[in-house]
Amino acid sequence: MDFGSGAGTQQPGRHRRPGGSSQPGPAGRAREREMRPPRMWRAAASILLGALASFAADVTVDQVMTAVRSDVKPQQAMEYMRRVYATDRWFTFPKFQETAEYLKQAMRDDGLENVEVLGAPADGVTHAGYWTEPLAWDVKQARLELIDPGVPEEFRVLADRKKVPASLGMWSGPTPPGGTVAEIIDAGKAGPEQIEKMDIAGKLVLTSDNPSGIKWVLAKKHALGAINAYTENPGLKDDRQWINAWGDYGWAFIKSSTPLVCFSITPHQAEFVRKLLAQGRPVRARAMVDSRYYAGVYPYVTGVIPGGARRAHGGESLPESNEEVLTLGHSSEQGAQDNATGVAAMLESLATLNRLIAASKLPRPRRTIRVLLMGEMYGSMHYVATHPDTIRNTVAAMCVDTPAAPYDLAGTEYTFYMNPHAAKSYTDAFVLHLAEQYFSKLRRPFHWNEYMTGTDTYLAEPAVGIPTVWPYSGTGVVTHHNSADTPDKVDPRSLRDLAIVNATYLYYLANAGEEQALWLAQVAANRGYDQILAAAEPFLDQVFQSGGGNQFSQLVAGAREKIAYAVDRETQAVLSVSRLVPPPRRQSLEDAVKPLVKGLADYGRAQSARLDEAATHVSRKAGVASTAQLITPSGGPPSEAARIVVKRKKFGTIPLDEMPIDRREGYPSGAWDTRVIAALYWCDGTRNLAEVIRLTDLELGHQDFDFVGYFKFLLKHGYVEFTGN
Repeated sequence: MDFGSGAGTQQPGRHRRPGGSSQPGPAGRAREREMRPPRMWRAAASILLGALASFAADVTVDQVMTAVRSDVKPQQAMEYMRRVYATDRWFTFPKFQETAEYLKQAMRDDGLENVEVLGAPADGVTHAGYWTEPLAWDVKQARLELIDPGVPEEFRVLADRKKVPASLGMWSGPTPPGGTVAEIIDAGKAGPEQIEKMDIAGKLVLTSDNPSGIKWVLAKKHALGAINAYTENPGLKDDRQWINAWGDYGWAFIKSSTPLVCFSITPHQAEFVRKLLAQGRPVRARAMVDSRYYAGVYPYVTGVIPGGARRAHGGESLPESNEEVLTLGHSSEQGAQDNATGVAAMLESLATLNRLIAASKLPRPRRTIRVLLMGEMYGSMHYVATHPDTIRNTVAAMCVDTPAAPYDLAGTEYTFYMNPHAAKSYTDAFVLHLAEQYFSKLRRPFHWNEYMTGTDTYLAEPAVGIPTVWPYSGTGVVTHHNSADTPDKVDPRSLRDLAIVNATYLYYLANAGEEQALWLAQVAANRGYDQILAAAEPFLDQVFQSGGGNQFSQLVAGAREKIAYAVDRETQAVLSVSRLVPPPRRQSLEDAVKPLVKGLADYGRAQSARLDEAATHVSRKAGVASTAQLITPSGGPPSEAARIVVKRKKFGTIPLDEMPIDRREGYPSGAWDTRVIAALYWCDGTRNLAEVIRLTDLELGHQDFDFVGYFKFLLKHGYVEFTGN
């Protein structure tokens, strides 16, 4: 996965669950018990949950998981992983095509149907959403060699792509035939403003930050290129970070980008070069890159397990559904853990399901199950843009962009990332239910966290509308985007776990009918109680600790608002199960889940009542009033924001990948910035901007950001429209 070009971007898989431990071990379970609602709510829900689970037609979750566990083949998944790694590690577009052809054949061998290799135009100008597709790129050889006398042989060759592919950055520009000699200058951790003051024309700039973040200023100052010394793990002294972002203003290299060279060296080598530079004499290197850009294809592969005709209880044949459930994840990167493992797990999950269906151990599901393997973001966005009917008929997805790391290393357990709040879904509760059911038997912890951008989970956003969850693990020893990300570090047990959870999730939702939807509503309601309590709990502590001070009224008002928000979002999660039944039956299903909705509302009122009792006690003791006005949202004068309704023009985020940094007026790229992405997702063409800002604050916490100015900036450049209130 990718997190933009900033060197300091935090990796996923290392977050704690909001409100406490997310582990299902003894401490984690104790915390879970503390957060659960009173018995009268939980008992009723649990009784109905069990009744529905046993009554549900067709196949239960337990039956699916048991069948999958008995048939999954971890060693076959390991072979998929090794084969994908063998070609993708070179990260050129011809090699991506080789990977795609292998995946096509593997899917066909596994019995998948409608297998095809498709592709986005890799021409540097085509748009999918607001993302510009990259230019295709190939390289024959690349080498960086110190040429000054007295250099020890072990340090003379700093980069040789034939030996270590990641020693050259992706989309590196070419040098003249035979190479060119240039002086090396050390920029250290200097930012763009400092680099602009340096004499770097025609030179190679050694940088300790990810060079993609300063590429635009290197181009502006006519540098020959960059030598990367940045690494996410300084402990990997003899391995090198893979640089995969080389656009001037965004991730990919597009037609308007500047063809600078980009090498990557090890921390050990960087230390040596800096010792030479510290002696005060010029250090020169010969750079040779034989690369080219061209208009080509960014390939992606898809195949399906078709859904089939079913028989109703009375024997009436039901027509085959045109709905689908999707698993997707990216190929086209250099690492085994990122993301040959994700590709392998998805292949094995569908291969396992197909074997079980062929052997009549599982019935053919109602809906089609699809796998999509593509270049991250660019491939899936092209698929979304060019397959609107399929996307419209896709009821749920799982994005599998994750390592499968050794069991015996800390931080390698799975974290499950949820849907964005603007698109709350029952799938959040369902995937955590599966994780609890599976990992508890292994005595292996798991975690959950709120929505995070940075991979193909954007499918969950309202403009696309596919509820999407995402499992992610750490690698133990951090090898993300590093030449050390090799197949020997993959654990088949983790691949097995990933394939089992993925397959169970896909099959159960592909097979779900009305009774299963009712059960899933119960699962969502159970989590809803926990989430409402989690919203109230911190404020109860703060009320008693405040002593009725100056901010007391705002604290109480904020607490009430947060509880009401949690009730609203968890209600949406429960109601979202209606997507699993045909439109004529949705009203009937919504009527059936009304008691669950009422239960959440009642529970929210109970938490507010607890808060009011605490506030009354504290206010009496302090001699202050306990009533309060709602907190004014951040982001500019509310009166101005209330007059603006933002209408989006396209799906997905807004990366500004064709806009020079100095024209952005200080606003961030919308590719990775959580604040602007959350706000964008809340813009539905009906809510005014004041409400969007309020909801963004409730989702993320108060944001000190000029949202009004940001959306005016987007309006000025044609990315959005404003309509009246």
